[in-house]
Amino acid sequence: MERFRAAFINEIEKMYKKKKAIVIVIISLITIIFGQLMVIAIRSGLGIRGVSSTDFPLLVLSVFVNTILPLFTALVAIDIFTGEFSHNTMKIALTKPISRLKLFSAKIAAVAFFVLINLLVVMVLSTLTGFIFNPASINAIGLVRIVVSYLVTVIPIMALAIIIIFFSNVFRNSTAVFFLSIILFIAFKALEFVFPQYSSLFFTSNLGWYNLWISDAMPFMKILRQLLIMLGYGIMFFTAGYYLFDKKDL
Repeated sequence: MERFRAAFINEIEKMYKKKKAIVIVIISLITIIFGQLMVIAIRSGLGIRGVSSTDFPLLVLSVFVNTILPLFTALVAIDIFTGEFSHNTMKIALTKPISRLKLFSAKIAAVAFFVLINLLVVMVLSTLTGFIFNPASINAIGLVRIVVSYLVTVIPIMALAIIIIFFSNVFRNSTAVFFLSIILFIAFKALEFVFPQYSSLFFTSNLGWYNLWISDAMPFMKILRQLLIMLGYGIMFFTAGYYLFDKKDL
């Protein structure tokens, strides 16, 4: 466990030194401000009431989880594997007294940490923005819904990240993996509309999983079914990704 923790901290430090976190926070802040300005413009220009301070973070999450967050996660997941292979820095990590399984798991844990921190930053910024522009509509139940929505979103995003990590161990070219990830994401999004009866089986449909947690009548069986589907994706691609990672000739 001590070696795993050391490897995990090392991966976090490498991400921090590459300044990705700062850039992501800035882009997230710009997205939130732009979203609030759009709400204000609609409210004042068309006479529409707009969203409450507790609904605004959920609106931001809906957009964020289907656009920017998967993109950021793909960039980090690809860089942490394919990027190191292409720059021959993976050899340095493997010279340390740690098994490949622990190193592989530490890298995935670092991606999960990145996703969690990213979601928490967006949650805090969007909640503060909603409160500043519409403080009268805030309430405790709404805040609980916001926290639950953002936290449970970590699971579907990580299922997507593990799939991308699998392809990062198939190809050595970061650009190829990145564009392949985008094509697959768009393709499965399109398949959701073409085959709506099977949409729950597509990993992209689970990005809206948080909606089930905040509905008035929480569908426990549907939540469990989608959780098992995501776990299935995660276990299969984790196993396949680790197999390729373990067999790589560095």
